[in-house]
Amino acid sequence: MTSYLILFGIFAAVTILAGAIIYLLNDGSASATEDRLEILTGKKSARAEDQGIMKEDLMDAGGGITRFFAAMFKGVGNVGLFFEQADSPIRPDMFLLMTAGCLVLGVGGGWASRAPLPLWPVFAIGFALMPLGWLWFRRSSRFKRFAKQLPDAMELIARALRSGHSLNSGINVVVEEMPSPIATEFMLAYEEQNLGIPIEIALKNMLKRMPNMDLKFFVTAVTIQKQSGGDLSEILDKIGYIIRERFKIMGQVMALTGEGRISGVVLQAMPVALFLILYYMNPDYVMLLFQEDLGKEMLFYAVAMQIMGAFVIKKIVAIKV
Repeated sequence: MTSYLILFGIFAAVTILAGAIIYLLNDGSASATEDRLEILTGKKSARAEDQGIMKEDLMDAGGGITRFFAAMFKGVGNVGLFFEQADSPIRPDMFLLMTAGCLVLGVGGGWASRAPLPLWPVFAIGFALMPLGWLWFRRSSRFKRFAKQLPDAMELIARALRSGHSLNSGINVVVEEMPSPIATEFMLAYEEQNLGIPIEIALKNMLKRMPNMDLKFFVTAVTIQKQSGGDLSEILDKIGYIIRERFKIMGQVMALTGEGRISGVVLQAMPVALFLILYYMNPDYVMLLFQEDLGKEMLFYAVAMQIMGAFVIKKIVAIKV
């Protein structure tokens, strides 16, 4: 009976994942584009309380599943902003369904691999965290691409200002000449100021979506220049130069800490790999860790020390520039 239930769970998980994939393939960005065109043409107004053009609100993205998702993550921050920063192609409700499907697949994976029953929750949690890991990686990669593109954007705006263009025209040059994600973010700021939002507010909204220290320098410089005047093009040139120099130093730091980072990966992966190898070579020997009280204590302390070691290694090799 248990086998049939597990097979049914695997079938349900695969069905959910297949439905999510079909949804991603069919539900493109047409609706978002239409909404933005309606805002620009005046047929639809942007929400005044937001003072910006954001993707659909978390509570409007779906039904009861979305409200449950928002309530569950209410204490950890703005979930909608997290999806906005990652430029996620899926809505939070679909993301929750994919997570549930992966959780069931994890249980099925633990059963199919004949792992010990206490390890089934580990499989389930590991599989369930895969969509979140993908979203977090997408967000982090987008932040990194934006940071690398920022010096070129500063130089483009500075050249536009020297040529006699306004700041708004300089932002539009970035939109037309540079790729995503920086073009997308500057386009949102450009559209916001076209709708009547002050340029300072539009840039602060972009800073909220892309929390970058160098971008904060740019927003602060624009705000001060609007209030007291000054040569903004020269300031932007200096900001671009500082960013490029910081990237050079960061490259040297990454090269010097490469050995430590690789050692950390090996030290973290080796105990897990040895555990799996020993289990499939001699299951009875490894099962003592789950059957004896002393083995359970050793397993608990081993996991705790692994987590502590990962934290310490990260602190050692993470050098802020």
